[in-house]
Amino acid sequence: MRIAVYLAHPEAGSFNRALFDAVIDELRERAIEVVSHDLYAEGFDPMLAAAETETVDGTPTDNAQVRRYQEELTELDALIFVHPNWWGMPPAILTGWVQRVLTPAVAYKLADAAGEPIGLLRAKRALVLNTSDTTEDRERDVFGDPLRQIWAACVLPYIGVDDVRRRVFRTVTDSTAATRTAWLREARDLAAALAADI
Repeated sequence: MRIAVYLAHPEAGSFNRALFDAVIDELRERAIEVVSHDLYAEGFDPMLAAAETETVDGTPTDNAQVRRYQEELTELDALIFVHPNWWGMPPAILTGWVQRVLTPAVAYKLADAAGEPIGLLRAKRALVLNTSDTTEDRERDVFGDPLRQIWAACVLPYIGVDDVRRRVFRTVTDSTAATRTAWLREARDLAAALAADI
């Protein structure tokens, strides 16, 4: 079993990093092969080039890093994303990863531009771990929980992932050490449950 874990946060000491490390540790303790990527530490370039904008047939990339991410996708059984809620969006580095890596002929195929996508990935399950300083009520009632829409309605179903699990840890900035310890335990449990269901 191979599971990829992606981190999108620029601070090495962030709680997002702690979540990333906890999930990886839990999976490895269960003898699961983990492919881990700290997108900032790896210097991923999120800038989509004009040649990469084909939405139906796709154009093979000449970027070695993007190609490596794409090749890994074909061998994964599940995906885990760890990132903060910034303006109701993932950080730009992760948005760029989605746009540059999850391309046609790699992650999905279309018969035509208006057609229904057919996911090409072996992975059918994903876990998204978000951090936020917005209360749950405000996120839902005022903003409509845009991250849920992005992951569970747009990105992951498009590539064939039909089991999308998500947990938001909030509010992080004023959380206590005890709360964060409990959250890390919960993140480990969520990763273990995802693996157990594959």
